[in-house]
Amino acid sequence: MMDQAEKLRKIIEGLRIKRTENQVEKRVIPQKKKARVITVTSGKGGVGKTNISINLSISLGRLGYKVLIIDADFGLANIDVLFGVIPKYSLADVIRGEKNIYEVLSDGPEGIKFISGGSGVEELAKLDKEQLDNFIENVSLLDEEFDIILIDTGAGLSDSVMKFVMAADEVLLVVTPEPTSVTDAYALIKMISRRDSSKIIKLIINRAENLEEANQIIDKITMVTSKFLAMKLFSLGYVLQDEAVSKAVKQQQPLVMAYPRSHAARLIMEMSSRLAGVDQEAAVKNVSGMRSFVSKLVSFLNN
Repeated sequence: MMDQAEKLRKIIEGLRIKRTENQVEKRVIPQKKKARVITVTSGKGGVGKTNISINLSISLGRLGYKVLIIDADFGLANIDVLFGVIPKYSLADVIRGEKNIYEVLSDGPEGIKFISGGSGVEELAKLDKEQLDNFIENVSLLDEEFDIILIDTGAGLSDSVMKFVMAADEVLLVVTPEPTSVTDAYALIKMISRRDSSKIIKLIINRAENLEEANQIIDKITMVTSKFLAMKLFSLGYVLQDEAVSKAVKQQQPLVMAYPRSHAARLIMEMSSRLAGVDQEAAVKNVSGMRSFVSKLVSFLNN
């Protein structure tokens, strides 16, 4: 039989091994948190892209996620208008080194935060290495603060829009049943496919008359994209025509707050659940965070 002294030695040895293993685990496993960076874009203007961004952000917030919207529609920034808030500072102030990232965060409804892009993002290409490193370090702090960052881009096929689209982890493409919107959406997908055919693109059909029309548009775009571009698209959902949407806009209130029981609001809530409910392992694999997004964006701006 094992005497007590030997038993004690074995217990101590076992604890030492376990403690060593735990120390190794602590050194290897911990990783900095990374936010999902998602651009919301469209092939043409006037399709309700910003409205979708705002209502999705609030819906995601209600699901327990910390959400930030960055208004990158420099030609027609209007998130502040729809929120009824006038931001004091913008991302341009951070780029110029005049403010830190926390100082340019504005409060939206229900705990949502947003940042006005201002008109200074093109200035990123003019920064020297030290200034750029400081900016990237500053913006990277957003990864720790937020789970999901929605970037509301400008509409259309401009070079600046493409740079934002290509730098993000995921793309939400808003399309209406209008033939010009469908055509321009396909043109945008085509431009994306030439740069990165593995880019994750999720379709949102807005202002459809009914479910049948929404599905027809989704089927049409996905079929043509698969056949001619060898790209797989995903459907995030659709929003049907609803007078509650225009009423909410006139009241400068998000739809899901002003008319939470409306058909359109319920459909947006379903979309947010679908967006949040992606396969977690795949989500972690595809999430590169804000640091990576800004680094890619700067690289594109310099090319």
